[in-house]
Amino acid sequence: MRYLVTGGAGFIGSHLTELLVADGHDIVILDDLSTGLRENVAFLLDGGDVRLVEGSVTDRDLVDELMGGVDVCVHLASIVGVQLILERPLEALLANVRGTDIVMEAAARHGRRLLYASTSEVYGKNTDGALSEDDDLLLGSPFKARWSYAISKSFGEALAHGYQRDLGVDVVTVRLFNTVGPRQAGLYGMVLPRLVRQALAGEDLTVYGDGSQTRCFIHVRDTVQALRLVCNDPRATGNVYNIGNTVPVSIMQLAVRVIQRASSSSRVRLVPYEAAYPDGFEELGRREPDTAALRALTGWLPRRTLDDAIDDVIRHERVGGWAAALVPGAA
Repeated sequence: MRYLVTGGAGFIGSHLTELLVADGHDIVILDDLSTGLRENVAFLLDGGDVRLVEGSVTDRDLVDELMGGVDVCVHLASIVGVQLILERPLEALLANVRGTDIVMEAAARHGRRLLYASTSEVYGKNTDGALSEDDDLLLGSPFKARWSYAISKSFGEALAHGYQRDLGVDVVTVRLFNTVGPRQAGLYGMVLPRLVRQALAGEDLTVYGDGSQTRCFIHVRDTVQALRLVCNDPRATGNVYNIGNTVPVSIMQLAVRVIQRASSSSRVRLVPYEAAYPDGFEELGRREPDTAALRALTGWLPRRTLDDAIDDVIRHERVGGWAAALVPGAA
């Protein structure tokens, strides 16, 4: 099979590309390298199975050309990260919406299977227990910049549904919950790499608010295994699947575990939200996925623990952070 992976030089995309290459597939990566890095996939480029095309999913002609030469497209390209979205909400909204429409239109034109990567952010303020795919999406005020990302991704889901229903496009949507692991950047509000870097430097670990907010973190290698299973299962067409871990942990607990596993002498320092983020930020107390639909379809369950993810991020940072991506299997 030949895959087009948009955003394939990014955190999740590079791990998915590595997995697909190990399965014997050929990969074309389309990435503008705005948040992804060539170094994330550099070790894959010499074998002839992977080609990196530097360009944008908003380039209609380029997307159409690349889509015509593949069998399957995994659309991961997106502007992500709370900090980046708060600072550039309009850019995030337009890039995500325009890029997704162009990719889906090309998939429809060429009759290609498409996996669209959405996000748990689309659930918005709905924090009532484990969230299933048909639960309501309760977005906050459009005047709050945080919701630009969720709005763009929920619009992408609506596009996917429309293309599948009206044009028969072979498309499946996944909602990703708090994926963590090596190669993830801490530049745009990603919590685990930031905490690990602080711990290794002996600095205070900054936890925003009172640290009681909880998330369910999943190792990136478990996430990409799930992506592969969904992508290869024709029964998934037209459906939406949550991909995530179901074990919640508070951000305070996460910080303490990072300190312990890094054997660091750092301490935790609480920082008010208003001091950490510009206007437009709203915190959510809880977000937990119900993954029963994915499990029923594929039998998938996460195999790695949060401690595994923390250890892998620590190892990645200790051997040079981004440079570690040059070493196959270093993650």
